[in-house]
Amino acid sequence: MSTATGIPSQGYARRRKQLMRMAGDDAILVLPAAVERIRSRDTHYPYRQDSDLWYLTGFPEPEAVLVLVPGRKHGESLLFCRERDPDREAWNGPRSGPEGAVEQFGMDDAYPITDLDEILPGLLEGRSRVYYHFGRDAEFDLKLIGWLNRVRAMVRQGAQPPHEFLELGHLLDELRLFKSKGELKLMQRAADISVEAHRAAMRAARPGVREYELQAEIERVFRMHDAEPAYGSIVGAGGNACVLHYRANSAQAKDGDLVLIDAGAEYRGYASDITRTFPINGRFNKEQRALHNLVGAAQQAALAQAKPGVAYEAGHTAAVETLTEGLLQLGLLKGSLEKNLGEGHYKRFYRHKTGHWIGLDVHDVGEYRLDGESRLLEPGMVFTIEPGLYIAPDDKSVAAKWRGIGIRTEDDVLVTKDGYRVLTDKLARSADEIEALMAER
Repeated sequence: MSTATGIPSQGYARRRKQLMRMAGDDAILVLPAAVERIRSRDTHYPYRQDSDLWYLTGFPEPEAVLVLVPGRKHGESLLFCRERDPDREAWNGPRSGPEGAVEQFGMDDAYPITDLDEILPGLLEGRSRVYYHFGRDAEFDLKLIGWLNRVRAMVRQGAQPPHEFLELGHLLDELRLFKSKGELKLMQRAADISVEAHRAAMRAARPGVREYELQAEIERVFRMHDAEPAYGSIVGAGGNACVLHYRANSAQAKDGDLVLIDAGAEYRGYASDITRTFPINGRFNKEQRALHNLVGAAQQAALAQAKPGVAYEAGHTAAVETLTEGLLQLGLLKGSLEKNLGEGHYKRFYRHKTGHWIGLDVHDVGEYRLDGESRLLEPGMVFTIEPGLYIAPDDKSVAAKWRGIGIRTEDDVLVTKDGYRVLTDKLARSADEIEALMAER
C-alpha cells in the first residue's frame, strides 16, 4: 500500500518500529500534528504538517495526534484524527477519518480526535517513560500535563503514572539524519526542480528587472512541478546580496549588479536549498569574478572534506582557510594567514557557517557535535555547502571597486560510502558556466 507522499506505508511502519525499539517497551511516544495558523482574520497560512509526524505517518491533516505504545497487545501505532464530516469536507476538502488512517496510512488503530481526552490517560497508565517535544506547542503541553495528573490522582487505586519525561528529539533526530533510498529519491527530485527554477531565473535576468520578477520565475517553476518553496526565496540585487536573510525582493537590478538567489523547492515534504550569484547583464566584471572564483575555490575545499570518517566541521575550516588566504591575496585583509584565522578577521566578510543538515526541514534536525566534538560524517547524511563573501556597500575600509558585492554558492551534498554526491550538480556553478548559460537568453 502506497501513500501520495512517494514513501510506501510499509516504509512509515518500519520507521515507527525502529523508533519504538529505541524507546523501549515501557515507553509511550506522543506526537501532535502542526497547528493551523491564522494569517489574518479568517484566512490561514497554507498548512504544513509537523515534520516528525510526517516522517512517521505521511498523514497530511491538522488536528491529529500520533501515539506510539511499544509492545501493546491491541496495536502499537494509534492515530487520533478528525472524523469524516460531509458538511465540513464540502468547504475544506476530504478527510481520511479514523477508517482511512487504518486503511490508507497503515495505523494499527485510529480514534476520533475528540476521544483523546478520554483515551490517552489510560494509555499513559503503566508506562514509565514519556517521549514528547516539550515547549513546541504550549497548549498541548498543558493538556499532556493534565492527562498525567489524572493518572497520578489514581495512584492510591494502584495506577502507575510515568515518572520520566524525555525529549523525543534525542531518538527521532538521529533517525531522520540518515536518509533512506526513498527519501533520497524525493530529495533528488526537489533538487532537480530547483535547478530548473534557477536556470529560468538566470535566463529571465536583464538590467531593470525587479527582484520579485525573478522570484516569480523561480516559484512558477516550483509550482509547475507540483512543488512549493521550501522557505522564503531570497533574491538580492547589488548591495541587497550582502543581507544574509534578505526578504523584501522589491528592488530593481541595475546594469553591472550581481544578483544573489537563494531558493529551493520542497517536494513531498523534502527540501532542497540552492544559492547562485550571477551578473544581471550576463558578464562578471573583474572584481566580481575574482570574488566569485574565490567562493568557488572555498566550496571545492569544503567538498574535498565531504567523506565518511571526516569531522563535519572540517569543511567549514577548509572553506575559511581558502577564503582568508584569497582575501589576503586580493588585499582585502592584511597581515599573516595565522593571525587572520586566529583572530577571526575573515568574519567581517564571512559571518555564517559553511552549511547545515537538510531533509524534511531546510535546516534539518541532527546533532552537529557529539560529546563536545564535531561529529564524523557517515553515509546517508545530507548537508549544504555554502561559502560566501559579503562586502557591505558602505565599507570604507576597502577600495570602492569591492563595495556592495555579495556572493554565495550553495549546493546540497549527500555523503556516500566512498565520498559524496552533489544532488544539485546539474546547475551552472563557475563564472564561466554561469556566463555560458546566460548567453543562451
